[in-house]
Amino acid sequence: MKRIPIKIAEAALLCTAVLCLNSCFNRTKQSAEAEAVTIEEEVAPSFQPGDQIPDKWISDAFFSVSPISDEIFALMEGNSYKEGCPVGRDELRYITALHKDAQGRTLLGEMVVNASIAQDVLEILQALYQASYPIEKMRLIDHYGADDQASMEDNNSSAFNFRPRAHQTAISKHALGLAIDINPRYNPYVMTTDSGYRIVEPASSREYLDRSADFPYKIERDDLCCTLFRQHGFYWGGGWASRTKDFQHFER
Repeated sequence: MKRIPIKIAEAALLCTAVLCLNSCFNRTKQSAEAEAVTIEEEVAPSFQPGDQIPDKWISDAFFSVSPISDEIFALMEGNSYKEGCPVGRDELRYITALHKDAQGRTLLGEMVVNASIAQDVLEILQALYQASYPIEKMRLIDHYGADDQASMEDNNSSAFNFRPRAHQTAISKHALGLAIDINPRYNPYVMTTDSGYRIVEPASSREYLDRSADFPYKIERDDLCCTLFRQHGFYWGGGWASRTKDFQHFER
């Protein structure tokens, strides 16, 4: 029998071992890549506005500005976007942003604003989130049938809605996508009539008329929310020099 030299045999065994290791490594790598794709496809894209976002999935990717998609416009048409709307669909932008509620939970929010203020609003919302400034809800008002009262009662923060100003016939800045209401139930619209009667909207907000009291979601003149909006060129309705105050309202 012909003998194979020892060194050649050792080399052959070494090559076989290396090939086996490479094969095992490639199978492990492919398995890990497949698992990563599965996680990305099954979990990450499933988050919808209103969902709580687990800590491990929190990222800047949730902050975005985009044109109004067909899917979003189908929701808006006949609700916030009615016949005679003074701004075109292409003049509006859809924003997604993370926000924290008073319990510290991270939620995914959404908002439609005028394209001219979209980047400013995104920057404001991102700064508020990073500072854990509480915003309870941030859904399109179309989920409330574009009913401003229903949205406010639910303490929903929103922006675009083609409607007149409260108790007036002139269109609101919301109809142009140039106004935003933040935590409206705790920061009501208040109009004092000539007789001294106060109209409060939403109606359930009368307990929050005492602005010296301490309660969650309250907006104050020099708090972070007011400061950021002011820095980006917005006016706060709570500072209007009139008998009407709109503590939830920011406009430009």
